[in-house]
Amino acid sequence: MIETLIYIFAGLLTVGIPTIYFIYESKKSKQATNTLQKSIESGLDEPPSLHPIIDPNICIGTAACVSACPEQTIIGLINNRGQLVKPSACIGHGECQASCPVDAITLVFGTEKRGVDIPQLKTSFETNVPGIYIAGELGGMGLIRNAVTQGRQAVEFISKNLNSQKNNNALDLLIVGAGPAGIGAALQAKKEGVSFEIIDQEDLGGTILTYPRQKLVMTQPMELPLYGHVKFTEISKESLLELFQKAFADEGLKVIPNEKVTEISRSNGFFNVKTGHSEYTAQKLLLAIGRRGSPRKLNVPGEKCNKVTYRLLDPEKYKDLNILVVGGGDSAIEAALALSEQDGNIVTLSYRKESFFRVKVKNTQRIEQAIAENTLKVLFKSQVKQIEKSKVLLTQNGDEVTLKNDYVFVMVGGELPTVLLEKAGIEFTRKFGEA
Repeated sequence: MIETLIYIFAGLLTVGIPTIYFIYESKKSKQATNTLQKSIESGLDEPPSLHPIIDPNICIGTAACVSACPEQTIIGLINNRGQLVKPSACIGHGECQASCPVDAITLVFGTEKRGVDIPQLKTSFETNVPGIYIAGELGGMGLIRNAVTQGRQAVEFISKNLNSQKNNNALDLLIVGAGPAGIGAALQAKKEGVSFEIIDQEDLGGTILTYPRQKLVMTQPMELPLYGHVKFTEISKESLLELFQKAFADEGLKVIPNEKVTEISRSNGFFNVKTGHSEYTAQKLLLAIGRRGSPRKLNVPGEKCNKVTYRLLDPEKYKDLNILVVGGGDSAIEAALALSEQDGNIVTLSYRKESFFRVKVKNTQRIEQAIAENTLKVLFKSQVKQIEKSKVLLTQNGDEVTLKNDYVFVMVGGELPTVLLEKAGIEFTRKFGEA
């Protein structure tokens, strides 16, 4: 009897456990396959910038990359091999590559279908134009921790390479962009004793200012110059901005806001940077700007009036209003949904195409529900023709549509700063799935 039980137990160990493991792995593989298929069907199968490519011939299926990703669901195991299943959500932090025990992961820019323009940079972050440096998102690194680190490292190089040439009106360094990379750079410049100014077309925070309220920013511990070690894995937009504001206030630093760069030139060994309001002269120039550039405009009559804006920070401030949101991407949809949830608002979303494309599955589901419940109206194949004080004129399928209106939110993407930088002589390389 005992021998029989031993045989049964041994059988369970040799057959049962592997069977259970196989069933578990098959279930995970199926889930990952379904996630990838949904991404493809939604047009969300193209990573925005830096992302991993996993070699199936090297991968041994440890799932270390899955666990290492702060976003958790970006990578999945399909047939026991790692694969990017939510490509468009990848933020290129690179922890997956660092965690792989067999070096099966390569970080690349762009894909075979869609190239990404990346400036040519030296290890010092200097471009092909001597004296102009790039750090952060524009250089392909969008993660907050990494952008802060790049800003700090760039200034370390810059401070060691300042020459003795003098110009009483010139700064040692002009930092363009007050996002994470610019903030890291400014604090390091203060630490190094470098004379500098930091300007931004918005204000302190840069791109972070455009995040929806309470949106969690996924990151990892980072070192903020003069401030110290900052340890968190999740932090809200508001808390992150407060952290940066405190770091600046403690060091007596200020951002010069509302300064959009319009021209970069060089004379007598110094850079002259023109904005809409001022002109700056500096020995070195650090571009810590985002890849989105300036908000794209509709270029229609009336767009310059005060009721037109290009971002939504606090939807709770808008109540009992007639609102038009223009755009068909995730930002436009999220803004329209947030505004439609406020008391008394009548919200219309205008999109020039006949259906949404490359939109997150969750946003698609939410807006379809809002349309069905009549809490939000969508005008497909429509375009704004003219904006007036109390109304907006649109065209839809050849017909003119008039809407009562109090506010217009234009969210149709941004104009990349590539043209401005190319005029300054900075060279870009278009990468199609290359490191």
